[in-house]
Amino acid sequence: MTESFRHSGEYHKEQASPGHLGGTQGAYPPPPAYEPEPAGAPAAAHRRRAKGPVALLAAVALAAAAVGGGTAYAVQTLTGDDGGTGAKNVNGTSVSAGSKGTVSGVAAAVTPSTVEINASGNAGKSTGSGVIITSDGEIVTNNHVISGATSITVRTSDGKTYRAKTVGTDSKKDLALIKLEGASGLKAASLGDSDKVQVGDEVVAIGSPEGLTGTVTSGIISALDRDVTVSADPGKGGGQEQQGPGGGWPFEFGGQEFNGDTGSSKTTYKALQTDASLNPGNSGGALIDMNGNIVGINSAMYAPSSGSGGAGGSGDSGSVGLGFAIPVNTVKADLAKLRAGADG
Repeated sequence: MTESFRHSGEYHKEQASPGHLGGTQGAYPPPPAYEPEPAGAPAAAHRRRAKGPVALLAAVALAAAAVGGGTAYAVQTLTGDDGGTGAKNVNGTSVSAGSKGTVSGVAAAVTPSTVEINASGNAGKSTGSGVIITSDGEIVTNNHVISGATSITVRTSDGKTYRAKTVGTDSKKDLALIKLEGASGLKAASLGDSDKVQVGDEVVAIGSPEGLTGTVTSGIISALDRDVTVSADPGKGGGQEQQGPGGGWPFEFGGQEFNGDTGSSKTTYKALQTDASLNPGNSGGALIDMNGNIVGINSAMYAPSSGSGGAGGSGDSGSVGLGFAIPVNTVKADLAKLRAGADG
């Protein structure tokens, strides 16, 4: 029907007499080029009724934001708007729409991109974690996990085991790049933007504490730009992950030493601080935002051993909510150097 609504009083009575709806001799004049400006209380009510769907959409969007998906995401999903890009983000470790903002969703998306690393050398053995960044097996981890190692074995989340070789190291940033032998078709992680991380943001940590592959914990970013000091002596690798009193890599923070002596050769880097539970073996693992993007590489955590006293005088072993991660933007800035075979 092409008829428009007409309010009482808009046309003369002789124009408003009944006609044949589909005929050629209807009594109504042609509709105006635009709908007349409504006036009076009935028009206002009509406008209020027209707002109903918009109000409902806004209410649904706000409810989605409370769950963790975000208002913008909810509106985009309900309206089918892709932000004008014409494409959906389906690569890397993006969390599915139905699981967005949940720990389980992040774990399901990113666990296939995390690995357990076992390194051995003259100094002993170490167990750590790593993050797959290419489908053919490039993996980022901490320098202290593999430094000094003569043999590196990597186990992926599906249980497959690979041998790996060191590509490059940067002891000043406690970063290393290793490459799996004969790997293909692996799920690479999505590297996020650590400059956008804020205190209070929820994060998920995935790693292999105590050799328990694929362990998932969660927490928040509790501070930014923390100065963390670790050993810069590559000769202390290949087993140092397990040599601290609490089983953790020795580091310094706030003028105190944690997990043992860092030695005479040291380096300091800016780190993200998190209260997500980190334990020995988490080193080199992923710190992830709620969209499934890697925002940090877990590098240092305080894990006091029973009877050691530690910095806080605690006699309990395990995480105490003091963990640190190397910002992913530091990793991205260092990748070219690592791929070129840096050794330092």
